Amino acid sequence: MRKTYSPKISEVERNWSVVDAEGVTLGRLCTEVARRLMGKHKPTYTPSLDVGDFVIVVNAEKVVLTGRKEDQKIYYRHSGQPGKLKQETAGHLRQRRPAMIVEEAVKGMLPKNKLGRQLLRKLKVYAGPEHPHQAQKPAVLDARAHL
Repeated sequence: MRKTYSPKISEVERNWSVVDAEGVTLGRLCTEVARRLMGKHKPTYTPSLDVGDFVIVVNAEKVVLTGRKEDQKIYYRHSGQPGKLKQETAGHLRQRRPAMIVEEAVKGMLPKNKLGRQLLRKLKVYAGPEHPHQAQKPAVLDARAHL
């Protein structure tokens, strides 16, 4: 009888990937990003451990929302004080903070616990085509090829 292999945190190899969001549908992009953050693309995937990679998303302002979501999808936030619930449409949020649309979508696809919050720290989203992570030598990941 063989024992089940469980990777140690010191054995986990973390790679960096760059995903260009220009012209890609939001949900399809974020499922691939969440999959890479969790490490489901690796043979050493373990649900209870952080074995995933770092992911950099560029051109977040050019991600595609299908249908009438630009006007109808509403994002909510609350300050914690009574009566301080705020809401805004996806179109308004895209003008104000375009990276937040991708961050919120990926956040919804990750576990809702300590591990999910840890995984979310490995996601770097930028509205434009530039990012400050050239030193990590990220591999370019074609989001359209995986869809």
